[in-house]
Amino acid sequence: MTEGARAIIEIDGVTKRFAGAITAVDSVSLRIREGEFFALLGPSGCGKTTLLRMIAGFEIPSEGRVLIDGQDMSKVPPNRRPINMVFQSYAVFPHMTVFDNIAYGLKVTSVPKVEIRERVMEALELVHLDGLGARQPDQLSGGQRQRVALARALVKRPKVLLLDEPLSALDAKLREAMQLELVRLQHTVGITFIIVTHDQQEALSMANRIAVMESGLVRQIAPPSELYEYPNCRFVADFIGKMNLFEGSVAGLEGDRLVLEIAGLGRISVPAEGPVSGTVSLAVRPENVRLHREPPSGDSISLHGKVSEVAYYGDTSFVYLSDDSGRTISVNLQNDARSATPSVTIGDEFWCVWAPSDCVVLDT
Repeated sequence: MTEGARAIIEIDGVTKRFAGAITAVDSVSLRIREGEFFALLGPSGCGKTTLLRMIAGFEIPSEGRVLIDGQDMSKVPPNRRPINMVFQSYAVFPHMTVFDNIAYGLKVTSVPKVEIRERVMEALELVHLDGLGARQPDQLSGGQRQRVALARALVKRPKVLLLDEPLSALDAKLREAMQLELVRLQHTVGITFIIVTHDQQEALSMANRIAVMESGLVRQIAPPSELYEYPNCRFVADFIGKMNLFEGSVAGLEGDRLVLEIAGLGRISVPAEGPVSGTVSLAVRPENVRLHREPPSGDSISLHGKVSEVAYYGDTSFVYLSDDSGRTISVNLQNDARSATPSVTIGDEFWCVWAPSDCVVLDT
């Protein structure tokens, strides 16, 4: 997928209202490029699945329109759209063999038997299920059943594959393996994948671009690294990964530095990256914060606190400290020295220190 690739999906001013004046999707406009792995990310109830279902044709927009490959889908039923969909529950037919499950969509559209066999065998190889065509679904693992669902969707050679929380039923290790498998598949077949997920790590690790949704609105669309490092609002900053947020206001501008008054931090200056004024939030990622025993020198930003909680995750630990006002700040420590003795314990006092260049200033 290249930056200049044409749009395969165009969503123009789409709104979806349900009974009781519930607006599930609110005036969404976006373009999804041909050959792109695109993620719709957000908390439960944000409208991401409703938007996916409107692309599929299972829901009709209250306003706006959906175009696929340049064609307005307003009067095109789901079975006539050049898309296929993989559901959270896999929807694998329990009474059919793996081969027949994958072949089903081809049989109902009267594809010749010889071609069906060729395409099913090709699909089995694509999802690494060679030799398992005669098995029943109950003889497969969860990951294998998910691959059957993927093969059944891909065998019809759609222009767009829609994935609705396809990995949420898998355990953590298998989910991670299937994330890599989906990326490999998408690169191999070269078609557009659109995945709906509430899992930030899943979206960050798989997608070329991500649309973050909140309450029916798209808050930001960007590649994973841009979303993580340069969120455009407090919601995105707080939703993508972990973030420390401090409230304050703009006190002025000194050259290329923005002067802020931040509660608990006092008067600080940070690089000015865009026009902001009034009330703001200062954001810094936990991995950019260092713990010092002594007060820092120089132009570092610092906050004194006492360790209130330590969460150990093997390779990393999340340390939570509270200052005198009760504010909590989280710090990500790498456990790079082999030891059974924790380097930080509850009650320890530290200075939390970070560089002004590690801050993001957000309009609230």
